[in-house]
Amino acid sequence: MDPNPAHATEDLWVFAYGSLMWRPDFPFSERVEARLVGAHRALCVYSFVHRGTPERPGLVLGLDRGGTCRGIAYRVTAANRGDMRPIWLKREPERRVPALCYMVDRGHAQYAGRLSLEQQLHHVRQGHGQSGANRDYVIATVGALEQLGYRETALHLIAQRLAGIHEAGVAANSSS
Repeated sequence: MDPNPAHATEDLWVFAYGSLMWRPDFPFSERVEARLVGAHRALCVYSFVHRGTPERPGLVLGLDRGGTCRGIAYRVTAANRGDMRPIWLKREPERRVPALCYMVDRGHAQYAGRLSLEQQLHHVRQGHGQSGANRDYVIATVGALEQLGYRETALHLIAQRLAGIHEAGVAANSSS
């Protein structure tokens, strides 16, 4: 598979593991459940634009080495491939297909690495950027996973803690 849009002579599969699962924002001809072997989904990338700022970075998902990751694979026809790559770069039946996915660069300044639960919660709670609240991103991703029947313990725990904080805040504000 050649991901170069200039060589768009064949369809391209795109693997979605985060916001692309619930907001693909590009035309696709097919959507199937998929499993990526050799990488796992992790809140391991600091977000300075979409879900945070340089002063208050958010934390978004990346594909890090090792494990497996369940998500969605989208087929983009060759005719649409050339138009889609800029969109992906800005954001980002069982069968084996080569698919385009972006792995984290562990040497990049935005790579957060393995953070504790409390550190992850801190960044997700404070993060708000051009694409909205970091909290909403995490909760929407967990919702997309649940619709597929998947549960990732660590990510679900973070979403539960975020929902609890939000609900407590709403209750406190409504009783004033």
